[in-house]
Amino acid sequence: MEPRVDEREWVQYQWPYLVTLLGGEARVNELAYQTGAFVRKREVQSPTDLLQMLMIWAVAERSLRETVALASEAGLAELSDVALLKRLKRAGPWIGGLLGEMLTQRQDAFAEGTRVRLIDATAIARVGHRGTDLRVHLGLDLGLNCTDSIEITDGRGAESLDRFTFLPGEIVLADRGYAHRKALARLSEAGAHFVVRLPWSSIPLEDHEGKPFDLFAALRSLPEATAGAFPVQFRVSKSNVLCRLVAIRKTEAVAAKARQHAISESRRHGTVTDPRTLEAAGYFFVLTNLPDQYTATKVLELYRLRWQIEMKFKNLKSVLHLDEVPARNGELFKVYVMAKLLVALVIENLISGESFSPWGYPIADTEPLAAHAFSA
Repeated sequence: MEPRVDEREWVQYQWPYLVTLLGGEARVNELAYQTGAFVRKREVQSPTDLLQMLMIWAVAERSLRETVALASEAGLAELSDVALLKRLKRAGPWIGGLLGEMLTQRQDAFAEGTRVRLIDATAIARVGHRGTDLRVHLGLDLGLNCTDSIEITDGRGAESLDRFTFLPGEIVLADRGYAHRKALARLSEAGAHFVVRLPWSSIPLEDHEGKPFDLFAALRSLPEATAGAFPVQFRVSKSNVLCRLVAIRKTEAVAAKARQHAISESRRHGTVTDPRTLEAAGYFFVLTNLPDQYTATKVLELYRLRWQIEMKFKNLKSVLHLDEVPARNGELFKVYVMAKLLVALVIENLISGESFSPWGYPIADTEPLAAHAFSA
């Protein structure tokens, strides 16, 4: 059996410390009332008690019946699993608010300047369901190894840089799903830099004189085992975005694997593989607006760091089991995923040391020091 979070630790011992990492009891309670997740005391006496049960259910991965039994045993609340279900269904805006506040605190700590930021999305499906039920769009600060933005959409929510805001000077690394002209232009206008993998047919490129750029002629001109850069631009409305195409040849083994994947994808969709797709599979190329002091080799080495966000998703799915979400319907499914992500942010804080003090957690300033404490 896979090890799970020890729910007794949550209920009996560690809960007060976890609440401080979520912003403190006062703020947790305030958000619960503001969002309507908690209206009045009945079986459950406080929002933090409800949040505790939510964490037992989602993060400790207990059923609703097990959760109410554990809550009763710990003296948290006496209620039925149906009553708890109704409360959890209303918890989405509350948990989303806690997520947003944690991310906002991180954004406030970022100074303008060079930082490397990874952008990507991952699909989440319920056990036994085909396709995508939810998509998590995530931004990761590489230097801190911390998530700086999260958006959750349904399965139709496309990958797009328009879901994110950007700081001047930061460098954004993104895969080919984010290679869209308008979004890249907006990122560039914000003073940020991009290194984005480029499908051969997605963006019409021009040379700096405004003539169509021959992508395949440029790729064929590359020497073996040497990166090359070509000055290009693309048009958005009446403006041009100046950038460079940075490319390198793949080894034959890697190229053959990429061509086979392209053929398999075409068969899966019932289409014929475009010969240009097979030729493009022999090269790796990205588009960037980084200044020329970032050589072609440096740009490609920088892009290699993008695998870190793949590891982040892998950890979310393996450690917090986001790849095995039990079959839950509608809003309850989203609440479950958000609770997992909320704990993921807490774990990041603990690992990065952002919340470390000699006593191991932040202190909520709930009362002033007594005046007589400093009297002679």
